[in-house]
Amino acid sequence: MTNLAESVESMEQLAAVWKAMVLDRDAGADVRDLPGIAVRWADCRFAFWNCITLTDVGADAALVEQRLTEAADIMRSKEHPGFLWVFEDLLDPGARATLTAAAERAGLAYAFPGTGMAGDLLPLPEPTHPDLTFVRVSTDEHLLSYADLNSRAYGFPLEHGRDGLAGSTLWKEEVHAYLGMRGDVPVTCAGALEADGRLFVVLVATDPQWERRGYGEAVTRKALYEGARATGLTRATLHATAAGAPVYPRIGFTPNSPLRFYGLR
Repeated sequence: MTNLAESVESMEQLAAVWKAMVLDRDAGADVRDLPGIAVRWADCRFAFWNCITLTDVGADAALVEQRLTEAADIMRSKEHPGFLWVFEDLLDPGARATLTAAAERAGLAYAFPGTGMAGDLLPLPEPTHPDLTFVRVSTDEHLLSYADLNSRAYGFPLEHGRDGLAGSTLWKEEVHAYLGMRGDVPVTCAGALEADGRLFVVLVATDPQWERRGYGEAVTRKALYEGARATGLTRATLHATAAGAPVYPRIGFTPNSPLRFYGLR
């Protein structure tokens, strides 16, 4: 694939996976595909399930400014905050150059960076880590542990993560979601979900006190290994935060589009 094609793939994977996640959280969630904008908004306290992304390819500065204004208006109509995801490589050079100023005019505040990644990397060898045992998420207790790890890793209140995942059937049955355990303590987690012929890696997190021990890489490998074994898929995609970006190339992922996350100012 060319880099642009991979960037389009990355955006389309987000739209597909987040549709499943948001409708799992709330069957009446706001899931719409508008001109140039995909709305995936559960309006819950878990901010990652409140998502809008821009979908035009090659949009110029004027069109991007219009889309930013439209997205911000949708976000203002919601009860709970969330994020606008912007895939930089889908914008033309002029739009990229003026994105910061255009976002400010729309009333959006830059939150943090990310990177789309993909690779034809499956199957992987069965992973091991000397400190960890892996447990598939299959109970409500496992799911709460998974939610709490994400809240700690991303700085959310624990009740916000639980609002996003508690009681989910999708996460217990369809997502290949794993906890990495030190003894009986969950310290890291990762999930992989089939989407349009790929495995999409979702909600990788490590308890901050257990970082830099290779736990996140190990549990991501486990989710991918089991997902590929169950589905036979060979291609995987993900969206990495700055903390995760150095880890995933070691597994076989290649970066594509830089991402910018925005919230309302």
